[in-house]
Amino acid sequence: MSYTDASPLVLEQTVEKAHHAFAVYKNCSLQQRYALLRSIAEELKKDEDILVAAAMRETHLPEARLRNELGRTLFQLESYGAAAASGRWLDATIETRPNASGAAVNLRKTLIPLGPVVVFGASNFPFAYSTAGGDTASALAAGCTVIVKAHPAHAETSTIAAAALARAVKAQQLPDGVFSHVYGASFSVGEYLVKHPRVKAVGFTGSLRGGKQLFDWAQQRQEPIPVFAEMGSLNPVFLLPDQLQQQALSLAEQLAASFTLGAGQFCTKPGLLIALQSEALSIFEKKLAEHVQKMIPVPLLHTGIATAFLQHRQQALQTSSVSVLAESDQDSTPQQGRPTVAMVTASDWLHQAHLHQEVFGPYTILITCKDQDEIAKVANALDGQLTTTLMATEKDLHDYRFVIDLVKEKCGRLILNGVPTGVEVCKATQHGGPFPASTDARFGAVGEDALKRFSRPICYQNWPQGWLPAELQDDNPLQIFRTVNGQLTR
Repeated sequence: MSYTDASPLVLEQTVEKAHHAFAVYKNCSLQQRYALLRSIAEELKKDEDILVAAAMRETHLPEARLRNELGRTLFQLESYGAAAASGRWLDATIETRPNASGAAVNLRKTLIPLGPVVVFGASNFPFAYSTAGGDTASALAAGCTVIVKAHPAHAETSTIAAAALARAVKAQQLPDGVFSHVYGASFSVGEYLVKHPRVKAVGFTGSLRGGKQLFDWAQQRQEPIPVFAEMGSLNPVFLLPDQLQQQALSLAEQLAASFTLGAGQFCTKPGLLIALQSEALSIFEKKLAEHVQKMIPVPLLHTGIATAFLQHRQQALQTSSVSVLAESDQDSTPQQGRPTVAMVTASDWLHQAHLHQEVFGPYTILITCKDQDEIAKVANALDGQLTTTLMATEKDLHDYRFVIDLVKEKCGRLILNGVPTGVEVCKATQHGGPFPASTDARFGAVGEDALKRFSRPICYQNWPQGWLPAELQDDNPLQIFRTVNGQLTR
């Protein structure tokens, strides 16, 4: 089947339809939004086998991984719907105490949806971060209508998922513009959508280049809009000396598995390992090399990613100061990613800007440091990250407190003695980080707080009860938690 780029006429009609549907959908209750997200999950579940089969053809990902990912997608829909219905995310706040001068006060604040949201599907997660993924689920839960631009790498999978969403919208007797789906391999499609005055926000998961371009287009508008782009990360891992002394072998096994998980095509892949030169590091290097040499190369998601992996890997390895610690000794094709660990000294890494860039695929680089001062310099030179990990004992934490102070300013999730791959879908998760990991470090793309990206505060002053939204009325008909005169209460 051919998936033709949407024409300007089709795009215009799609945006107008989303705009008109928003006038209805924004007034739906929290429970109605929850019902829609549950219905979407039910419709996707009906199509599980054909969705998985299509994704296997288009992405080269194995069946077990795709079924797990689809299960995560269904959980996201359910959990974001439940979060919407709970009303916690609204931060409903009421102030009726007299002010400092004794005058009466009647101020009530809640969140309202922004409007039509454009979502760009991710290539590496055809379910969880694409058509029916987290951005779509959280935007719908927040009360926004959604336009998804299918990722060209899995257009068939996206089409099947979009049909399931459309059925759910119809089953809930909502306007079909609540959800729309378009194709666009050309940058012009994305530009048209982002710059359209009816569009009020953008969700994106992908490359730095792609996310930054969307952000720039959004800021060029007469009315700039927020772009919530998650754009990848090096996810540095600091192997601190006491922990490395005690756990060199198990750390090597953990990290070999983590940086090659899913052929290294996760935004949380540990792409940078940092350690002091020592005998324990030599043991770690030897064991890590043994694990990597045995690994079997697997096909990458699509030709574009495979080509970029080969180019970026080659560019790094051709740097005179970089050596290969280990690579898979199995034969590979250009479509497959050869697992590789490179090595470089801290002084050389600090002066080679291209080594600070993400290599998307099964590749990581080990930075060896002479002393604490070099570790501090590496930590200080890091850009914004989704995650940073410390492999450390209690002694290490005391001895390297300066590392904690440096890296917590540069990441969204700070991990102790665990690998960064794997992101829990819950309120306490933060999946985002300072630029260039994402375009707005105040928000995350996973968990209940993701709904807040697609809403804005509104304050009602001196309004009578009958004109207030339910979450701000005195008798609290929704029975949600609210802050009333400084106290969190139901």
